[in-house]
Amino acid sequence: MGFMDRVLFGDTRDWVCAQATGHVLEVAIGTGLNLRHYPDPITLTGIELSPAMLELARRRAHEQHRTVDLRTGDAEALEFPDSSFDTVVCTFSLCAIPDHRRAVTEMVRVLRPGGLLLLADHVVAPHPALRAVQRLAELASVPLGGEHFQRRPIELVRAAGLNIERHDRFAAGLVERLAARNPDTKLP
Repeated sequence: MGFMDRVLFGDTRDWVCAQATGHVLEVAIGTGLNLRHYPDPITLTGIELSPAMLELARRRAHEQHRTVDLRTGDAEALEFPDSSFDTVVCTFSLCAIPDHRRAVTEMVRVLRPGGLLLLADHVVAPHPALRAVQRLAELASVPLGGEHFQRRPIELVRAAGLNIERHDRFAAGLVERLAARNPDTKLP
């Protein structure tokens, strides 16, 4: 992942985490690679499906003297009440969550009105030749590791009714990051 951060993802972890405020949920926190990028005045909760990865995140949090509420959890069924968090973060993980639509729905559900959803991931390429390569790669990556290359989370975020405030697509359109605001009021 360090190689991908340097070569493809650039400053994305800083870009995402610097915008987090208040009570923050990181979905699929993994080994805690984002921990050092968060500002100090936040309350951070992280969920991860893999206990082994969560243990690495615990060690990383301890080494960085960062207080984090780390829990085993499923992105497709978040065990938090509606409107629990000011910010929800998910970086480079929606590509591996089996039902990414359900995961985005859950992130929006636990986001407070006026809250900020911050996402970053590799996405379907805009160029047909690159899309063909992604399609071929998925023939092996999906059955072997659940890794999808042809998703586009921004479409799900828009469909959920969030307002895109910042959006950036780079690395030949393969990487996308966005900040989307939950409307101040929920519709009945």
